[in-house]
Amino acid sequence: MAGLDVREVIGRYGTAIAGLVLVVFFLLFAPNFASTMNIINVLKDTSFLAILALGFALAFTVAELDLSIAEMASLAAVVCGWMVHSQYPPAVAFGAALGHSLVTGKPVWQEIAYHGRHTLGLGTLGWLLSYAIALPLGIACGFRPGGWLDRGTNALAVALASMPSFLVGIGLISLFALTLRWLPPAGFRTGAHMVATGEADEAARLAGIATARMKRIGLLLAGVFAGLMAALLAANLSSAAPNMAGDYLLYAIAAVLLGMTMFEPGKPNIAGTVFAALVLKVLGNGLVLLGAPYYIQDIVLGVIIIGSVAFSASAMKKAAFKV
Repeated sequence: MAGLDVREVIGRYGTAIAGLVLVVFFLLFAPNFASTMNIINVLKDTSFLAILALGFALAFTVAELDLSIAEMASLAAVVCGWMVHSQYPPAVAFGAALGHSLVTGKPVWQEIAYHGRHTLGLGTLGWLLSYAIALPLGIACGFRPGGWLDRGTNALAVALASMPSFLVGIGLISLFALTLRWLPPAGFRTGAHMVATGEADEAARLAGIATARMKRIGLLLAGVFAGLMAALLAANLSSAAPNMAGDYLLYAIAAVLLGMTMFEPGKPNIAGTVFAALVLKVLGNGLVLLGAPYYIQDIVLGVIIIGSVAFSASAMKKAAFKV
């Protein structure tokens, strides 16, 4: 029995423990890793990745892959940056980024549901639109010296451009995702229905679950999270560029898959996704500080994705045979 308990602990928390060991390793051996400025930068970058990855995880929960999420985030950032550059209030620009994400979430859903296609084409369209908006302003539309903080004493501008806002943002969206997953809004457990839809679409439909609605919710939420990440990233950098979120796609996928190896093995989960985002950013930062070539990060990322998929597939196979 004790042996079984040990295996269960390793299966659920082994990856998380390995992540903590990695953090300790870099604290001890990576130059300046423990400096205040470096820690703040790692947490900032982690917050952006975690927000995007949580959106991807919600789509993945209903067994859908929104591969346009990073390009749509870049488009939302450019829209947000263009509005701030054009002297619109930060609150309006922030709302436009979220609203844009809701609007683009609908064609993403329709493309998948009605045409059975992936979303890479929509991602390319978002990329082209980003350039169409940004080119007249210069490829990167900088807001102005001082960015959003130059908008006087606007509380939203100050909050979005400050470090605590990102940590608070992660907390709020995590709370929202937890509420969606475990509490029963509108008389039914939306989150449970989303999980059932992702695990067995046809069985869930026959059980009376509105599977089409669940998939729509998952994809729309992925768009909202992309918009939130875009607005925060643009506020932090005081600029917006057509490809600014492009590098986050593979990392977001890796964070979701790596998160599926811990806490709830084989399933997309919030705690695992957020912790995996932190591990990935710590790993990338630590390798840079140790002087590793840039391509080593890509190799390590590929190994993490392959290993995570293999682990998750094994976990799901074991769970299926237990039924």
